[in-house]
Amino acid sequence: MTDLETRAAPPGRPALRRAAPALLAYAAVRGLGLLALFLWGAARDKSAFTLLTARWDALWYTRVAELGYGYEVRLPNGDVHSNLAFFPLLPWLERSLHAVTPLSYAGAGFVVSLVASFAAAWGIFAVADRLYGRRAGVCAVAVWALLPVGIVQSMAYSESLFTALAAWSLYAVLTGRWVTAGLLASLAGLTRPVGLAVVAAVWAAGAVSVLRERGALPSAPFGRSRSAARASGARTSLHAPGEPAGARLPREGEADGARPAVRALGMLLAPLGTAGYVLWVGHRTGDGPLGYLDVQAGWRNGFDGGYAFARFVAEKFTGFPSALAGLGLTVGVALLLWLYVVCVRGRQPLPLLVYSGAVLALALCASSYFGSKPRLLLPAFPLLFPLALALARLRTSRSVPVAAGLALASAVYGAWWLNGSGPP
Repeated sequence: MTDLETRAAPPGRPALRRAAPALLAYAAVRGLGLLALFLWGAARDKSAFTLLTARWDALWYTRVAELGYGYEVRLPNGDVHSNLAFFPLLPWLERSLHAVTPLSYAGAGFVVSLVASFAAAWGIFAVADRLYGRRAGVCAVAVWALLPVGIVQSMAYSESLFTALAAWSLYAVLTGRWVTAGLLASLAGLTRPVGLAVVAAVWAAGAVSVLRERGALPSAPFGRSRSAARASGARTSLHAPGEPAGARLPREGEADGARPAVRALGMLLAPLGTAGYVLWVGHRTGDGPLGYLDVQAGWRNGFDGGYAFARFVAEKFTGFPSALAGLGLTVGVALLLWLYVVCVRGRQPLPLLVYSGAVLALALCASSYFGSKPRLLLPAFPLLFPLALALARLRTSRSVPVAAGLALASAVYGAWWLNGSGPP
């Protein structure tokens, strides 16, 4: 999307082999998390498998896979929780895997999420490797795995599946594979409502491509190329020192010759998943195109620009020790906004900025389920790139102990969290 130099895998080296260190790091971190969950659960006479596959949203997905749509729970306060709120791709995959294997629906959901989490890790590596080099790519995957709520990546939830589809769609956009980007965006739209963020990224990239063709935008709207920066003796802020120079990959659109028809097809495909499901729900409920919003309203979900969340945080400051929680939430939101500003100032490609900005806005500005916000932000992996680059700048003798300490803390927190209130 820019003239920033990026790196391709050396000729003849398989992409999987290049990503192997990142995938091994991911396996190590998540394996430690699962071990901690198993030990903690055993000490409390709880099944780690049940905690991962048979609580909260996992139960709703399993019910859809087994019985289809149409189930709802009517609460005493009048709220109606309908399973139409849950997008269909994960339960479709659970049903398909259950049909061809001895796995239960819950077991199928766990396997789908496990495989999807590695696909997501590979996709995150591919995007970061293309932009900043292999070491930064490995660190990006490690940071994503090290998140305190990283245990959700191993649950029978849709976060891992969505992140995998989003990451590879963004990679396809960056490499000019418009049809692939559109198809993956459409599948992401069948996974979670936040699939709109992937659609927005594909459309933003397409719009910029069109404007460049017409001469309305310069070829490098995000600043000088890395080669120009090196020629002047400058160092770009998002470059991990010590990485080999590598060759510049094609700019967005070059992979398919920027054919307008191909680009238009990709942009047309991108919203079909979200639009198709939303329209189907409207038809099924008889409420028309806005029927899905009514379903979400039954769960007290909505978009209010962050007003309800701000009130929720403010109320924490009315007493002690709840004020500590309020302070933690305030610091957390400030950190997220700061990371986004760093990404903007670091000239991340436009599709990544649009995508992570949309995920951030949709998560923080939702009007309900405030405890879910940390896991709702899991797909916003481009926000982690500045942290990954900081880790990549450390010597291995320092980065490994830092990562190991964070992995242990993340594992313990995840085990404690899931054995307690856990992700709603």
